[in-house]
Amino acid sequence: MSSRLLLRLVLLVQVLIACAIGAGAARAGAGPWQAAAIGLASVMLVRLAINANNFVMSWRVASPTPPEHQLGVVAALRMFGEEFGASMLASSWHMPRARPCMRIHPGCATPPVLLLHGYGCNSGYWAHLTRRLEAAGISHATLDLEPLTGDIDGFADAIEQGVARLRQQSGAQQVIVVAHSMGGLAARAWLRRHGSAHAAHVITLGTPHHGTCLAAFGIGINAAQMRRGGIDGPACAWLNELAAHENAATRARITSIYTHHDNIVAPQTSGHLIGARNVEMGGVGHVALGRNRRVLALVMAEIARVQTACPALLVVHGVA
Repeated sequence: MSSRLLLRLVLLVQVLIACAIGAGAARAGAGPWQAAAIGLASVMLVRLAINANNFVMSWRVASPTPPEHQLGVVAALRMFGEEFGASMLASSWHMPRARPCMRIHPGCATPPVLLLHGYGCNSGYWAHLTRRLEAAGISHATLDLEPLTGDIDGFADAIEQGVARLRQQSGAQQVIVVAHSMGGLAARAWLRRHGSAHAAHVITLGTPHHGTCLAAFGIGINAAQMRRGGIDGPACAWLNELAAHENAATRARITSIYTHHDNIVAPQTSGHLIGARNVEMGGVGHVALGRNRRVLALVMAEIARVQTACPALLVVHGVA
């Protein structure tokens, strides 16, 4: 089952539950608008509780937050609101409607960008970044990593095919990969299997490079490949094997952007990848990494930095 279909089914269940609660409220004497509001609010409160529980679970196994990234009460509430809003928008609007796409801007000097989503998501996660890429005239493509609970190594060939299509259509020798969460591990698995010849750079957002304790609550082979045994515990065997096959040159092609308030990747310092360019920040949740203005600005700046460092990556050869 694709994440698109699963999310649509989940939305349908939520609508049915809201309708049932609203009908019950109407029978109890509530007016039509009151009954509808009660049904909708009930579902929203459950979603809010789930989101809050993620923060609680991640806090229990959190790594120490550096002083410069610690938050006051108001900032923490603002972050929680942003994360809840980002989660609701992505799972209830963007991802249920999304399909992989490609947008080519002929003659663009910046390497084209391939976008990889995380666990349980699809290409709709990138609705906000694709707007910025489009506005900047940067060629880009999104990819759905399926099956939903599949082996991360199994995504490597699909990524290679996506890279090949993007290179062919854009005329570029190399692409920049931007990947969220599990997608960053899939990008590293692609580098291990297919090499880095076609990778100008890899930018990961909120990727559990050393695993996350919350993966224990996930299902599927990919969830097992992201597990970590406690705050100071070891990453799983798959993650250790992935790291063992990387050299300094490979790590130098990676930028890891991570947040000390990640509510899915915990401990949060799992985002720090030795040998890579690490950019740490605070005040942003896991899903909000794909929507937060500061993060999107960082990603666009990183893409520009790669273009400046590699100015001759475009070779025009019959772009279609």
